[in-house]
Amino acid sequence: MVNPPLPADRPDRLPAPAPPRIPSGSRRELGLFGWLFCKTSARIWGVPEIHLFTVFAQHRRLFWSWAPFGGVLLRRGRLPGCDTEVVILRVGHVRKSEYELQQHRRIALTRGVEPDTLAAVFAWPDSAGLSARHEAMLSAVDELLATRTVSDESWQRLAGHLDRRQLIEFVMLVGQYDALAMWLNTLEVPMDYPD
Repeated sequence: MVNPPLPADRPDRLPAPAPPRIPSGSRRELGLFGWLFCKTSARIWGVPEIHLFTVFAQHRRLFWSWAPFGGVLLRRGRLPGCDTEVVILRVGHVRKSEYELQQHRRIALTRGVEPDTLAAVFAWPDSAGLSARHEAMLSAVDELLATRTVSDESWQRLAGHLDRRQLIEFVMLVGQYDALAMWLNTLEVPMDYPD
């Protein structure tokens, strides 16, 4: 996979990486299948290691339960890829998850999110130029993260753009990436890309 150029809104330098609280697992900790999965995934993404996987896969049962769920939300859900990435980037931004942001800035560009939209997601709610659909989604993301629910008004606004299955998925997507941001930040999982 070719890494697309990064948007201009990125900080010039990332903070110095903290040592991980749980280091990456070896073949022994990951098991043969987990180790092969991690190595293959890293090769596909063009990085030496996907730290999310090499840390998480040390808890084999939890990792292999989570991976299909996360994969459905990321790639095989009812929401279009562009919408999925807008939601993930907003969660990562609000939760200050540099790992999520580093990964999903790249993924978003490959899934049809324009650089101007990326900048608007990070500047929300003080940004212009977003579609009414994305405005409704970003408002609902922020409300879910702040209050753990959405008001009737926000729900109706969101329901004007999403069908029932998409509404269900939307809430799960926000919750999944909120939990993942907490996990990544708490375990201080190292970044995958050198930038």
